[in-house]
Formats: sequence, C-alpha cells, structure tokens
Amino acid sequence: MTALLGKSLLYCYIFLGTLGFDKPAPANFHPLHVSTTDISFNAQDNQVEVILTIFTDDFESALEKQFHTKADLTKPDAHAAMDALVKNYVNAHVQLKAGTTALPLNYIGFEINREAVNVYLESAKIAVPKKIDADVSLLHNLYNDQLNIVHMTVAGNRKSAKLDYPTRKIEQVF
Repeated sequence: MTALLGKSLLYCYIFLGTLGFDKPAPANFHPLHVSTTDISFNAQDNQVEVILTIFTDDFESALEKQFHTKADLTKPDAHAAMDALVKNYVNAHVQLKAGTTALPLNYIGFEINREAVNVYLESAKIAVPKKIDADVSLLHNLYNDQLNIVHMTVAGNRKSAKLDYPTRKIEQVF
C-alpha cells in the first residue's frame, strides 16, 4: 500500500511539474524576507550607531519600486548614484527617538557583504539614552510578509524584538 501511495505521489509530482509552471524560481530567490537593524549606543563617542542589513536583491527591488529607477548596488561605478537612493530610502523607513526627542541619523554609506547590504548611520552626540523608540518599515513597500529584527544595545544591555509586517514600531527602556 505504501509503495502504491509513493508511486502515486511521484506521478502527481511529475505530472504537475509539466503543467504551466514553466518559470523556475530565480537563482537569487529566497523565501524569507528579513532585515536586521542593529542600534547601539557608543559610550566612547556618545553617539547612536545603526547598521541595517538587508538582502541585496530585495533592497534593489525596494529602491526600484520607490524611486522608479534601476538599482544596482553591486556596481562600483554606480556607487555614488546608489548612495543617494539608499540615503533617501533609509531616511523614509527608519526613524529613532531617544527619550521623547527625535534622533536624526547621518547617513555614512553602504557596502555589499556577500548577499546582503550593510547600511551605516550615526547620530550626533547625545546623553546616554534611557529609552529608544524605533520606527522601522524596511521593505514594507515590497513584501507583506516582511520581518524586521531590531536589536538595541545601551551600556552592554542588549534587547531584541521582531517586527512582523505591518508592525513597525518598537520601544525599549534601558
């Protein structure tokens, strides 16, 4: 009986494989839509430092969708043009507050790290924050299953949270 069922499933799989599924998944396809946002207070410099890590293909698609232009983050000769897109995108999709005060972030730049992009930001000098609020909507303009993981570290105390689409806000008290 098990052999018969196994054969039936195999035949169904072969039959379904020949139907209208003529497009294989793209080579860079991945079923998980996730980014990480690492927010750390640097006590030596009295600044908040942020590192965003986003899959390159997803990030390029989000940039193209938002700015209606071709995005290629891997080409060195297009880096300056891509800097402007990345900066504008990040400014629209990542906001922080330290206490009750908005915390403007200065864009430092981005780099490719294997199949991901790291984007670097930092704040001006501030006092040690007792509370940090983050509004992170990275790739919300692209995927309705987006997961943004947010890590916050102040004085060695690290707190993490996951933001499942459409959730975009998190508050941590230190």
